[in-house]
Amino acid sequence: MDSETWLYKTSPALGDKRIFRLGLAANYGIPEDGVRAGMDRGVNFFLCTMRDKHMRRPLREALKQRRESALVAGYATIGWFGWGIRRGAEKLLKDLGTDYLDVYLLGWLGVTSSWTSTTEREMLHLRESGKVRSIGVSIHDRPRAGELAASSPLDLLMIRYNAAHPGAEKDIFPHKKADKPAVLAYTATAWKRLLKRPKGWDGPVMTAGDCYRFQLSSPHVDLAITGPRDRAELEQNLDALAKGPLDPDEEKWMRAFGRAVHG
Repeated sequence: MDSETWLYKTSPALGDKRIFRLGLAANYGIPEDGVRAGMDRGVNFFLCTMRDKHMRRPLREALKQRRESALVAGYATIGWFGWGIRRGAEKLLKDLGTDYLDVYLLGWLGVTSSWTSTTEREMLHLRESGKVRSIGVSIHDRPRAGELAASSPLDLLMIRYNAAHPGAEKDIFPHKKADKPAVLAYTATAWKRLLKRPKGWDGPVMTAGDCYRFQLSSPHVDLAITGPRDRAELEQNLDALAKGPLDPDEEKWMRAFGRAVHG
């Protein structure tokens, strides 16, 4: 696989923009200089959260200069009611100084949001209005995600997928249509459990970079997301991607390691 195909994705479900496949979230504290360093290295996919104060200013500046080359995703802070979904989108648009969001998500479906006729109608209205170009959900319930992948108007599914939790390969990916919804994988390190040696394991231990490569090596995963604490962590993760997809031996030991971590 050539580096262009490995590092970048163009998805009809996400507006056919050329997207660097490892997106950036700033909710773990990466400072502004780290965000700017990521931009300088080609990162153009940004996930806005409630705790990303250091990303807002560089992102606003970037959007003024090159809006059509960036993909910006954000969450509905209140995802149970139409008014909350609408208000959340409008606040993000104002805060970022842009007239549209590339992706708007209902977060943690079933816990902090719901997919009902009311919320679906509001999300579709936002997409039809042009304020939001694509709609999606983040979800841990794999069987439900499989149903949504098979039959829903969603453009993107944000799902847990990593070496310790590969269940999407059985419950979600077989139900996904070829071009929609796009898949954004998160929890790459299984909340750092994949970065620690489990009891009885005497083989290699995964790095964060390995975790992102595992996710992105799946032919069913379009994008992944990293939430580094600082610039150095981001640089390490980006450097790791230069190794390319996993080879068969790497995939074999990482899957075995993931099983050991999962227990």
